[in-house]
Amino acid sequence: MIAAKDLSKRYGDLLAVDHVSFDVAQGEVVGFLGPNGAGKTTTMRILTGFLPPTDGQAVIDGHDMFEDPLAARRSVGYLPESPPLYPEMDVEGYLLFVAKLKDVPRKDRREAVSRALERCGLAEVRRRVIGALSKGFRQRVGLAQAIVHSPPVLILDEPTVGLDPTQIREIRGLIADLAAPKGGETQHTVILSTHILPEVEAICRRVILIHRGRKVVDSPLTELTQGGRSLEQVFAQHTARDLAPAPAST
Repeated sequence: MIAAKDLSKRYGDLLAVDHVSFDVAQGEVVGFLGPNGAGKTTTMRILTGFLPPTDGQAVIDGHDMFEDPLAARRSVGYLPESPPLYPEMDVEGYLLFVAKLKDVPRKDRREAVSRALERCGLAEVRRRVIGALSKGFRQRVGLAQAIVHSPPVLILDEPTVGLDPTQIREIRGLIADLAAPKGGETQHTVILSTHILPEVEAICRRVILIHRGRKVVDSPLTELTQGGRSLEQVFAQHTARDLAPAPAST
């Protein structure tokens, strides 16, 4: 569903992403990790079409992001660290607006919005103004805008940042449900970027770790933590390596 092929991004003399390659299969939930400035956000922006790579190829659901960008973007839902919300709009009106932007056919929009509201636990606040919602509910609205057009791929950047423990648990459960839905709903392949390692341990089956623009780990979580090692120990071991001069921060 997702193929990053030898992706590089250069800013002048600084290499932010250095020949990164990986594939993500349908239904996988992958934790995408790295310290600040490692190249995570740059890579995710390339995969979502917000940035062109200097070299390499990004393919989403069989569509090259830069040769067939409209089809590729229809296949991906993106939740950036700061969700693109309009606080003066009500929840349902905002999602209808997003559905229009994402080319959901007019006859299907209300059904698509109702489905996103139900899946994200927003039906009870559909008429509420977004600016009056708690941060947890605003994050749910951010997820709803990412899935309203039923994309096969979700790319989530720090989806629980700033939430309280109860809200974090709710959003984690929602992400798990999106990857393993019940009742015939769309199954989403998920890349999740976060600094919260217990979050990765709770919902991801595989970990990709980049450091100074390079991929240094790509393994199932069970293999990384066998023998009683924690993910925090794995992270510290690989990010302590002196791989190369540090590239531009993301």
